[in-house]
Amino acid sequence: MVLPLLRMIGSCRCQTAWRNFQQTQRTPLRQWLLKRRQTTVTTESVSARSVSIPNAATDRVIGRWLLGCSGLVLGAVVLGGVTRLTESGLSMVDWHLVKEMKPPQTQAEWEEEFSKYQQFPEFKIMNHDMTLNEFKFIFYMEWGHRMWGRLVGLAYIVPAVYFWRRGYFSRSMKARVVGLCGFVVFQGLLGWYMVKSGLEEKPESYDVPRVSQYRLAAHLGSALLLYCASLWTGLTLMLPANKIPESRHLLHLRRFAKVTGGLVFLTALSGAFVAGLDAGLVYNSFPKMGERWIPDDLLAFSPTIKNMFENPTTVQFDHRILGIGSLTAITGLYLFSRRVLLPRRAKIAIGCLTAMAYTQVVLGISTLLLYVPTPLAATHQSGSVALLTFAIWVLAELRKVLK
Repeated sequence: MVLPLLRMIGSCRCQTAWRNFQQTQRTPLRQWLLKRRQTTVTTESVSARSVSIPNAATDRVIGRWLLGCSGLVLGAVVLGGVTRLTESGLSMVDWHLVKEMKPPQTQAEWEEEFSKYQQFPEFKIMNHDMTLNEFKFIFYMEWGHRMWGRLVGLAYIVPAVYFWRRGYFSRSMKARVVGLCGFVVFQGLLGWYMVKSGLEEKPESYDVPRVSQYRLAAHLGSALLLYCASLWTGLTLMLPANKIPESRHLLHLRRFAKVTGGLVFLTALSGAFVAGLDAGLVYNSFPKMGERWIPDDLLAFSPTIKNMFENPTTVQFDHRILGIGSLTAITGLYLFSRRVLLPRRAKIAIGCLTAMAYTQVVLGISTLLLYVPTPLAATHQSGSVALLTFAIWVLAELRKVLK
C-alpha cells in the first residue's frame, strides 16, 4: 500500500515540474503570437455578430438597394407609357411566366405568333393591313416591357432573400419588404388582367380596341405606389433626418407638403384615364376647350358620375384642373417655405420640385396643342414621375426626427 502511494506522489511531482519547465521555455515571441491569435479570433467573432445585427452600415446597403429598385420601377413606368403610345400593348395575346421570355426566332415562329394576333379585335379593326415586319416592332415593344417587369421582380425578391438570411432587416423592415415584394407580384398579375380587357370581343361596340381605362389606371396606380414606397424607404435610410427646430410654421409646411404630394399623385393617376380614352385628342386648344371655357358635352353621359371616368371631354377637363391645381399648390409651397428656416438640402428639394412643376405644365400644354406626338407625350408622362420623385424627396427632407 505504501509503495504504490509513493510512486503516485512522485509521478505528480514530475508532471508539475515538466509544466513549470514548459512555461519557462515560452519565449516573448511565442507569447505575442498566442495573444495575436486570440485577438484575431475575438475580432472575427465580434464582426460576425455585428453583420447579423441591423446597423447604420446595413441600412445604407438596404437604402441603395431600394433606390435602385425604384429606378427600375421608374423605367417600367416610362417603358409602359411608350408601349401604350405606340399601341403595342395588345401584340402579345397570351401570358407565360417563363416560356415567353424567349421571343420568336425563326420565320415559322414569327408567322405563328402573327397568326395568333390576327385572331383578335385590334388586328381585325385597326391593323388589318399590318405586315409581319410592322408586327415585329409592336411585339418587341410589349416583350421588352414584360421582360423589364420580370427584371424588376428579380431585383426585389432575390436581394430580399439574401438580406433576410444575413439578418439585415429589423422587424419593421421585414414587414415593409414583404409588402413590397408582394406588391411586385400583384403588379405583374394586374398587368395581364389589364391586357385581357383589350383582347375581348365586343360585338356591340365599334370603338377602337383598347384596354379598360379602369384597369390601366389600377396598373399605373399600383406601379406609382410601389415606386413611392421604395423611394421613400430608400431615402429615409440613406439621408439623415434634418434637425429642424420645431415651430408652427414648420408644422404647417409639413402638412402643406403632404397635401401637395397627394395632389401630384392624383394628377399623375388621372393621366391614365386620359391615355386610356385617348382624351388628349378631343380638344387640342388651351386655355379654352374649343371656343368655351366649359364645353357643352362635359356632362353628356348619364348617370353624371360616369362622365368622370368614361367621358373623354370630362377626363381631359379634370386633368387640366388637377394639373393647374398642382402647379398652384407647388408654387404656394415654395413661397411658404421661404418663411421657414430650412437646411440647404431641403431648399434644393423644394426648388427642384417647383422647377419641375412648371416644366411639366409646359410639356402638357405642348403635347395637347401638337396633337399628342409620341416623343413629346412620352416625355410628359415621364415628367409626371419626375415631379412625383421630387415631391417624395421634399417629404423625406421635412420628416420629423425620431427621438
